[in-house]
Amino acid sequence: MKCLGKRRGQTAAFLPLCWLFLKILQPGHSHLYNNRYAGDKVIRFIPKTEEEAYALKKISHQLKVDLWQPSSISYVSEGTVTDVHIPQSGSRALLAFLQEASIQYKVLIEDLQKTLEKGSRSQTQRNRRSLSGYNYEVYHSLEEIQSWMHHLNKTHSGLIHMFSIGKSYEGRPLFILKLGRRTRLKRAVWIDCGIHAREWISPAFCQWFVKEALLTYKSDPAMRKMLNHLYFYIMPVFNVDGYHFSWTNDRFWRKTRSRNSRFRCRGVDANRNWKVKWCDEGASMHPCDDTYCGPFPESEPEVKAVASFLRKHRQHIRAYLSFHAYAQMLLYPYSYKYATIPNFSCVESAAYKAVNALQSVYGVQYRYGPASTTLYVSSGSSMDWAYKNGIPYAFAFELRDTGYFGFLLPEMLIKPTCTETMLAVKNITMHLLKKCP
Repeated sequence: MKCLGKRRGQTAAFLPLCWLFLKILQPGHSHLYNNRYAGDKVIRFIPKTEEEAYALKKISHQLKVDLWQPSSISYVSEGTVTDVHIPQSGSRALLAFLQEASIQYKVLIEDLQKTLEKGSRSQTQRNRRSLSGYNYEVYHSLEEIQSWMHHLNKTHSGLIHMFSIGKSYEGRPLFILKLGRRTRLKRAVWIDCGIHAREWISPAFCQWFVKEALLTYKSDPAMRKMLNHLYFYIMPVFNVDGYHFSWTNDRFWRKTRSRNSRFRCRGVDANRNWKVKWCDEGASMHPCDDTYCGPFPESEPEVKAVASFLRKHRQHIRAYLSFHAYAQMLLYPYSYKYATIPNFSCVESAAYKAVNALQSVYGVQYRYGPASTTLYVSSGSSMDWAYKNGIPYAFAFELRDTGYFGFLLPEMLIKPTCTETMLAVKNITMHLLKKCP
């Protein structure tokens, strides 16, 4: 079937979708993960005492729950909002325990499989209505995202240059888009999305950012200034193997897909694998844990490739922005310790203005502050590494929502989420251009 695309040079909003019905034929959506989530629930509880927290940690470990928030059982303590994905086989035991112990809880998602199927039907309908153009209001597979990158590289060569910085564990290319008006050497901003595979709203934002930049370059003075004075290095999918796996096998996969010679468990948390207080507090040494730090720093080829690129260009890269989900937070260093960064006033001012700009669109509130106190202590993070390696502005966004949908943020919320986040990113970037080191 012919591609229903437009001629070369037309706007990014109507990029051709040459992969007709690709989503419908995607393995991950044709069998919907082999019905593996039927009857699974997502439950929220907030321990009122340390005794409750200890008991909850113990039974959660026994039932092998998939923790959505926080990322590790070790973080569960008095007053911690805790969202767990519990398989059908263990849900009855967990609910019975909560009731017997008089621990209040709330069922966020009654049947995970039905929620997935509902989202899949919506996605198919949206794609059918959008065959003549690339639809930024749906989630896209890795193949679609990389084809989109190739297309932009051909049709917007004046502002876009695509290149690879290496290969993943499974041999997939690690593609970057260099966005900006080609001129003499200038400062740059790094943006990465999809470090954690199941956080699909993150790659959707990276694509949205590129689309908005190309669409508004001529009409928006702020965007024109940004692209004229800065380069943006954008990595739409950092964890390419894990993201692909989350489409085809396990929707809630978090880590990379590297193999461990001594354990059957696969993967490393790509946001605990950086050489900054590596495998200290907030990271696990066990390969089966979601926060596994890896056998050594930069053990993951994806992390090593990005770290090498950032080291090579750190004299020019002035800001590092990493996008995650979910919690509605804007975080800055440090993650690994309770301490104030030297340029706190500049960074804190940029964060304050960014969350205010974000809130001005739909009234959505973001918390902001040092990651260690605003979220939790974690070592080996990309944000801390970037800051420690001379990038003065380092931020991590935790996008929508606060748990009602969690990792299954509906596609109808892609546009509002990306629209408000766009204002925050523009605000940080303009702040970078105006003042501060």
